Amino acid sequence: MGEDTDYGQEGIRTTTTEILRSGACVAFTGYILTSRPDRNAPYLSRVIIESNVSVIVVFSSGSNFVPVVEELLKHNVTGKTWVASESWSTSALVSKEKYWRVLKGTIGFALHSGHISGLKQFMNSLDPKKTPDDIFLKEFWEVNFRCKWQIQEVGWTNSTNVCTGQESNGPLFTDGIQRVTYSVYIAVYALAWALHGILMSRQRACLQIHKTCNESLSFQPWQVMDSMRTVHFEAEDGRNVYFDPNGNLPAVYDIVNWQMDPAGNIHHVKVGNYDGSTEDENTFSVNTSSIQWNTEGSQVPLSFCSRSCPIGFRKAAILGKPICCFQCVPCPSGEISNQTDSVDCFRCPWDQWPNNQKDQCILKPVEFLSCDDPVGVTLITSSVISSIIPVALLGLFINFKTTPIVRANNYLLSCVLLVSLSLCFLCSLGFIGYPQPEKCLLRQVAFGMVFALCISCVLAKTITVVIAFKATKPGSKLRKWTGTKVTYLVTGLGVLLQLGICIIWLSTFPSFPENDIQTQPGVIIAHCNEGFPTAFWCMLGYLGLLATISFVLAFLVRRLPDSFNEAKYITFSMLAFLSVWVSFIPAYLSARGKYTDAMEVFAILSSTWALVICIFLPKCFIIIFQPELNNKDSLMGRGKK
Repeated sequence: MGEDTDYGQEGIRTTTTEILRSGACVAFTGYILTSRPDRNAPYLSRVIIESNVSVIVVFSSGSNFVPVVEELLKHNVTGKTWVASESWSTSALVSKEKYWRVLKGTIGFALHSGHISGLKQFMNSLDPKKTPDDIFLKEFWEVNFRCKWQIQEVGWTNSTNVCTGQESNGPLFTDGIQRVTYSVYIAVYALAWALHGILMSRQRACLQIHKTCNESLSFQPWQVMDSMRTVHFEAEDGRNVYFDPNGNLPAVYDIVNWQMDPAGNIHHVKVGNYDGSTEDENTFSVNTSSIQWNTEGSQVPLSFCSRSCPIGFRKAAILGKPICCFQCVPCPSGEISNQTDSVDCFRCPWDQWPNNQKDQCILKPVEFLSCDDPVGVTLITSSVISSIIPVALLGLFINFKTTPIVRANNYLLSCVLLVSLSLCFLCSLGFIGYPQPEKCLLRQVAFGMVFALCISCVLAKTITVVIAFKATKPGSKLRKWTGTKVTYLVTGLGVLLQLGICIIWLSTFPSFPENDIQTQPGVIIAHCNEGFPTAFWCMLGYLGLLATISFVLAFLVRRLPDSFNEAKYITFSMLAFLSVWVSFIPAYLSARGKYTDAMEVFAILSSTWALVICIFLPKCFIIIFQPELNNKDSLMGRGKK
């Protein structure tokens, strides 16, 4: 920050260049507008309040900086470390107790205060009473002791302190006086050495050409300037004074720190120095232990526009702000950063995932419908137990194979249907466990084939019922279709068409094991890729077609005059079967991970149980609990009178 003069603008430009060269950063630049009464203080105050920086460099005079300090005091802005240029580092206008809350611990460059022999004694011996006509002394007295001589009427009021000349117990030889006086002292000595050089040059010329001895001792300005370029002397305090080719003195500054004594007085304590005239490494030296910072204790304040980004975050630039002003953005999904202030996040390998802190990659868990998983164990148990039920019913049918209810509607077809139902339960086991290549290749095919056999048997049963009752009509042409040939033909044709679909599927794009890393972030889903999803839906659709045909035919003959009309139970079984698989489609498409396989296993078990219950439970109930109804007359509806 600096005033909008050549002094402030050049100071900001040079300082910014050096700060950037050192690898640091300038968070903001503001100008004290000398043309405005408020010196642009409200805007500068707002910028300082909104910024996170704690160190601010100011190039300004004390008078121009005071309005800014007043504004900061109004907003109670504290905790900032101010680096002062030499124009205000020792300014009495700013070094007041009222500004201490804002400017506490200020450190800055000040004009070098070298030693001048006898100056302090001379200043302390000054007495305006002894030299009443010395107007310079009176003016100095008024500024130093903040009073007015009564003879001066301009600006004098009754409330103004009147200078009496008795204020000599106050400090006349102040730090500010010494610094300004020393600069004048060096300037006078430099001019004296320049004149001395001219005189010595003329003296040497006089010895060689006698007529030059009679010339006057007047000097031309250019002669003094030429002589000043060659001046090189050592001041009383050991300082080397000379001018560089640009006519500049080597920079020599004191490093001062604003400290307050117990009495509440602010002192500009010298804590170091900068001497550009030396050629060794001691150009800049500071006694850091003697500095009183605005922080607690002796901790050196740290300044930053943005705090460091922790691990798991990266730095993101803020539009319109310098590079040191950034925001910390969490690493995206699947990426980590393992160091602070990381510019980029790094993506984990495909089989790894960030931990919660996003500072390291860990192996992704592999998810599948495991045999050890509670869901997997439940489904395995259900499948195995369920597969025993059709086998038990088959044993019951074999034991009562001569009875009318078993012989009705093709005993052999019923046995094949029970075997296929047991296989339907068991085929669900192919969907449980880690997906091996062989398992992926066969599980859907096995499911499609055994269910095709099962539904084909049901369809054959339905057609048998239709033909049997329709053939009883006089002159029916369906009599030649009675018998087992039609049953076997329907069953074989139904299975053969499904076999064709499966062969095309396996020969073109068969299923294969795959690790899915896209569906669920952070988890590897081990599953079987169906390879050719259209073939899967064709296979499932074919089963739906067979079931629909069976349902329609059974529904049409559900009212036939038979006390045990199997078409009625086939209607219910196909309705339940279709309901399960129609509900399965949206559930299957919305499920993710292992629950996709679990959903299909559940559909297989549910639909198979629907067939077992609806088709065979009524027959088993009669065989076991109502054996008196297991005769031909009862089945034909002639049992009741």
